[in-house]
Amino acid sequence: MASPIYDNEAKIRQAIIMLMRIINDTGVPRNIRRAATEAIKQLRDETLSPAVRAANAISILDEISQDPNMPVYARTMIWNVITLLETVRDYVPQPKKGK
Repeated sequence: MASPIYDNEAKIRQAIIMLMRIINDTGVPRNIRRAATEAIKQLRDETLSPAVRAANAISILDEISQDPNMPVYARTMIWNVITLLETVRDYVPQPKKGK
């Protein structure tokens, strides 16, 4: 089984790829692309733990997902990114059981 730390990083990388598709789509309004760019910036901030980075990005994306000007396909992609990021958790090592 993969380490939870690497699993979180893989999820964050996948979220960034999905957000890049929104940023590169000129059919998506500029304010939504700007929010996706800000979410990527939060996801790439290595000074924070993976769960905090994901929570910051979710906050940005959740707010923008309510925009009535967002195309339906872009809203679906945003919701998919949010769903993926909601599974990112900080790894807390479990104490080893004694004999």
